[in-house]
This record gives sequence, C-alpha cells and structure tokens, in this order.
Amino acid sequence: MSRMRIAIVSDAWRPQINGVVRTIETVAQILRTEGHEVEVFGPDRFHTLPCPTYPEIRLSLLPSARLSHMLKLFAPDAIHLVTEGPLGWAARAFCLKRGIPFTSAYHTRFPEYVRARVRIPLAWSYAFVRRFHAPSAAVLVVAQSIRDELASWGFRNLVPWSRGVDIAAFRPRPREAHDGARPIWLYAGRVAIEKNIKAFLDLDLPGTKWVVGGGPQLAELKRRYKGIQFFGTVDTKELSMRYAQADCFVFPSRTDTFGLVMVEALASGVPVAGYPVPGPLDIVTVPAVGAIDEDLRTACLAAVTGNPVACRRHAESFTWSSCAEQFLATLHPIPRTAWQPLKRRVRPDAAAS
Repeated sequence: MSRMRIAIVSDAWRPQINGVVRTIETVAQILRTEGHEVEVFGPDRFHTLPCPTYPEIRLSLLPSARLSHMLKLFAPDAIHLVTEGPLGWAARAFCLKRGIPFTSAYHTRFPEYVRARVRIPLAWSYAFVRRFHAPSAAVLVVAQSIRDELASWGFRNLVPWSRGVDIAAFRPRPREAHDGARPIWLYAGRVAIEKNIKAFLDLDLPGTKWVVGGGPQLAELKRRYKGIQFFGTVDTKELSMRYAQADCFVFPSRTDTFGLVMVEALASGVPVAGYPVPGPLDIVTVPAVGAIDEDLRTACLAAVTGNPVACRRHAESFTWSSCAEQFLATLHPIPRTAWQPLKRRVRPDAAAS
C-alpha cells in the first residue's frame, strides 16, 4: 500500500493512560516508521470540560468547527474514529456531510459502563452506539466474543482487530524481596467503578494484594481497604516491575472489550484470573496461562499455579505489527477530489497556531 495521510480522531488521548491510548500511540508509531503520515486529533487540541463523575477524562467542548477546519487543512487519505465522544460525533458529522468514508472502532463496552453508573436500559445505550457506528465502512472489534455480542445487537461491518504487547518492556524478571507475604495478587488498570475492583479486594485470599493505577475510585478504596497496597499511577518501567513481581494477575472487570493489561501480565510470565466474560474468554484460552470462573476466588486459586513459560509464549502471539497491519488494511481511502477546493495542505497544528 502506498504511503497515506491518516487522521485518527479520539476522545481518549494523553494525558490519559489506558489501553485505548496505548493502542493508538503504538499503531501510529508503527505506521510512521513505515512512512505514513499520522495525525491524532485528541482533546489536547480543543477547549475541554471534565467528564461528569470522571474528571480525569476531558471532553472537548463544541469541537465541530475547529475539527472541521483542521481536517480540511490536513486533507487525509483516510479517517478513523476511535471513540463515541464529542470528537467522534463531530468527525462523523464532518464525514457524512461531505460523503467521505471513515472507519471506526469499538474499544469500550460503553453501554455497560453507563449502566455501572446510571440505571439506563442497555437497549437505549446500544441504540446510541449502534447509530454512531452504522455509517462506518468498517467497525474494528478486538475480540470474537465482542463481535458476536455486537452482531446480536444489530451492528454491521464488524471486522477483527487484534492487539499486541511490548515484549521487551514487559518480561519476566528475578523475584525481589518485599514486605508482604506471597502469593502477590495484582490488579493494574484504571481504578473506577466499572472495573469491579471491589470484587477482587473483597476476596479471601492468602498473601498480599496490590493495586496499580489511578482513577476516580482510588481515594475511596484506599480509605476502605487498609490492608491493600495501592501504588497509584506509575510509569511503564515501574508497571513492568510490578507485573514481574506478582504471582497472579486478577482481572475482575466485566465491562472491557479486551483488557490489554492481561496480555502485559502474561508477557511478564504471570498467569491471569478473571470471569468468563469478553476479554478473559479471548485471552485465557489455555489452562496453563490462567483460569476463568464465575467464582473469582476459585479462578484465582487455580490460576496462581499457572506456568510462567507458557504465559510468556502465549503473550508472544499478540504482536503490534499485526495490529498495525490489520488497522491499515481496513482503512477506506478518501477520493482526492474531496479536498480539491483546498489550495494547499499544511499540518493542522500550523493552522491552529
């Protein structure tokens, strides 16, 4: 495929630290090394407001006019929409108004996230998300279980999109002495109600529990669970160390589409425990790398005996190069005639200054 100018529009972007942001960053970096020009249009380029109940997430305020101007100046060969937030909807409207094709991705089980906070019927939320993705030329979905679920809700044009892991950053390391007893049970990720972390913290397990990550529920959990070690938000180096020191990674979420942290744990030689829901069902596919069960304690006690070598080998099957290749293959080229009225093409940052 010839070199392309690719616009990625995402409401999830730095300084957020999560699987969506890491996926976008990594794919964009790989595509740039292959000679493609990639621009990410995130909230950092717009006036924003804190998201209700989740102030760490910034929502772009009335972004349509500014985003439209920036996209016209960039004149991309393809547009991809990452999220169903204000920027995603603004980009969708931009494309539909001009008859421009676009692709999109389903990264987050938005209806389940909403239901965890507000008792809105799932059917309403799924109708909202289905409307967003309906005009998309291809809806990228990470897991087969999620594709099946979305198809049952009437979604179309669903295509697979794998994930990868940085096996150089996340790898087995020698065990170090620490203050708590083993085994070490680790959760890493956003500390928020939809992650169902209390289900993990309430478990009667031997050893020590670690929680790595920040989020709106962190202060509450630290007050309530005095015997748990909370490390807050950490950089990649410390995160990789925490993974490698753990005996089992516990993934209590029932609302994720995948769970990149599970693959990072496996790459570190650490088995995974979780519920039999999308994410764990798609990653913990052989007994040697973990266990899934409706009784999370049962899953933990079974998973902790997993084989570190098998965990590492399983993680190596998830590659970022394949992820980037699949992303590129699904893009739908925009006819150059769409940008003909534009006399010159410049970087959108230059126009915004």
